[in-house]
Amino acid sequence: MSVSAKESYHADWLISNLRWLLLVSVALVSFLDILINNEGPFDLASTLPQIVLLVAAAIYNLITMLLLLYGAFPRAIPVATLLVDTVLTIGFVVTSGGLTSPLLFFALFPILTSALRFPWVVSLLIAMVVVAGCGLAGYMAPPGAVFADLLSFAARSLILLLAALISGLVGSRMKQIIALTRRREDEAELRKLRSAQEHTRVIFELASTLSATLNYKKVLEAVLEVGEAGMHELGQPNAAHVSMVMLFSHNDLRIVAWRHLPLRDRNVVFQGKSGILAEALATAEAMIADDPAKDPELSQLIMMHSCRHVIVVPLRAGFENFGAVVFGSTQPDTYIEDHRELLTAICNQAIVALQNAQLYQSLMEEKERIVEVEEDARKKLARDLHDGPTQSIAAIAMRLNYARMLLAKKQNLRQTSEELALELARTEELARRTTKEIRHMLFTLRPLILETQGLHAALEQYISKLAETDPTPIYLETAPDADRSLDQNAQGVIFYIIEEAICNARKHAQAENIWVRLGIQDNLFVAEVQDDGTGFDVAEVQLRYDERSSLGMINMHERAELVGGKLSIASAPGSGTRITLTVPPRRG
Repeated sequence: MSVSAKESYHADWLISNLRWLLLVSVALVSFLDILINNEGPFDLASTLPQIVLLVAAAIYNLITMLLLLYGAFPRAIPVATLLVDTVLTIGFVVTSGGLTSPLLFFALFPILTSALRFPWVVSLLIAMVVVAGCGLAGYMAPPGAVFADLLSFAARSLILLLAALISGLVGSRMKQIIALTRRREDEAELRKLRSAQEHTRVIFELASTLSATLNYKKVLEAVLEVGEAGMHELGQPNAAHVSMVMLFSHNDLRIVAWRHLPLRDRNVVFQGKSGILAEALATAEAMIADDPAKDPELSQLIMMHSCRHVIVVPLRAGFENFGAVVFGSTQPDTYIEDHRELLTAICNQAIVALQNAQLYQSLMEEKERIVEVEEDARKKLARDLHDGPTQSIAAIAMRLNYARMLLAKKQNLRQTSEELALELARTEELARRTTKEIRHMLFTLRPLILETQGLHAALEQYISKLAETDPTPIYLETAPDADRSLDQNAQGVIFYIIEEAICNARKHAQAENIWVRLGIQDNLFVAEVQDDGTGFDVAEVQLRYDERSSLGMINMHERAELVGGKLSIASAPGSGTRITLTVPPRRG
């Protein structure tokens, strides 16, 4: 059902209810007229026409209301009820004394309803029909009527006509006012609809832009670009004079994207603890304010001194504030509620894309870090192969070449045989040692015993294999079941940290002894690698360590973080080194 159809239905329903009230009034007035003016016995024949009309009017009004309830003949009902009400009016007036009847007030009902629903001419016509109907019924000049009666009749007729004319004009004016009000409401609704459509278009455009990139800087640029474009579409009188995106860096707000902002303003740092910035961040709602030059924080910006109006929209996800978006204009009263809603929707959309972009950036950084770690591991393996097996294999080749040269000379067969046997023995020993070194390297790359028997057994086998190629004694001290509180992944990480610490002690510390201790302390697993070597200045070595070609210490710290542990290094020149790793037990 359309709006006009609903309004027509409500008007017809209201008129039907008023008709009940008038019919009850007619019955009461007729009854009182009989009581007051009848001095003789009650004459049913004289009141029968009025009773019949009342019953007919009641049935007609009941039928009208039923038709309204079922929605039948919606266009015909207004015209039909006006005609029937006019006929009923004439009937009541004629049967109760003409234009001098006490029921003459009923004549105002069709006149007023026609004035409210039809042009004023119809109301005047209805009044003329009522007057004419009464006159044709013989009441225009009854026999024996005196001039005063005729004058009274004419006066009443004139009153009805004037009432019809006035009500028609008033009704026409009211309809014009109602139509104008309705048109304004329709225009307001149309503006709201267009605003909602524009919001949807801008958000769709922003979503399309944001879905095409995972670069958070491009996300922030899109927020400012789409925000300004959306405000232009909403009828902003001029372009935003300045706009910017602020993001938290530690505890400060820093400008990371901007429009129309000079170089000096781009480096301003905000605290977000006072003024409109603090209010927007605390309430998580967009804030609009006048004269930003007086704001305690925004006044730091030179451009804000030329702005008259500003809007601040927080970038918030859940309970976490990421920053804020600020738009400023040189014109007063630039930003309205539509702008607030638009920018809030844009920022809500952008914060999701910003989180995705930051997550993607973190993943890319983590990927690069993993690549660096793998590259460092390859370099370490290459160095170990170059310093160990490669050199040994080269020595084997040289010794074999020397043996071939001895055979070629054959000057002194006995001496040659002895030297050849000695050289072959040395070559065999070197080959065996090289084989052990390669097996040891393979063991450290993938210690299968770690997966089957645990950390303690893996360290025992590692130290045993290491003793075959390195005379430095390594002492393993393990508390009973110390590694039972660790899962397999944690044991693997701890093994590689201990292996790296032992390797550093062997290569750089010139240690005579190395101790490896495993235990439980304060419900934490503790692994300790100690040597009695030369030691070093920890602070000096760790300074700019990440710029060196080797990343061993960084790798140890990062591996410790993977299992939720903490690595500490204690050393001093001439005092040896102690590396301590603490790891919380596994959960569940």
